[in-house]
Amino acid sequence: MQQATAKQTDIKMPARKIRRVIDLVRGKTAVEATRMLKYMPYFAARVVEKNLNAAIANAEQKFGAKAAELKISEIFADESVTLKRARPRAQGRMYKRFKRTSHLTVKLTKN
Repeated sequence: MQQATAKQTDIKMPARKIRRVIDLVRGKTAVEATRMLKYMPYFAARVVEKNLNAAIANAEQKFGAKAAELKISEIFADESVTLKRARPRAQGRMYKRFKRTSHLTVKLTKN
């Protein structure tokens, strides 16, 4: 089975927010998923759309497949490093702030 992959690492967004978007496009064709992502109101949709377009380009380069022939076989977001920051509070105290990052992987197969 021919498979094209695109990965993006250390996205400055929690994996939870990306998963909200990828759960809607999992198992769809590449063209249908691109159309859906274009009109979603989430910033994570732009990130997923960019990665999906990279996977489509990889498939065209690798085995000459058209976007209409491709289907999302696997798509997932994993947690990456968490940046720990401090927020100043009253009376000299500090609160912890976690800036979460994530990795995104898209795998396409030819129908």
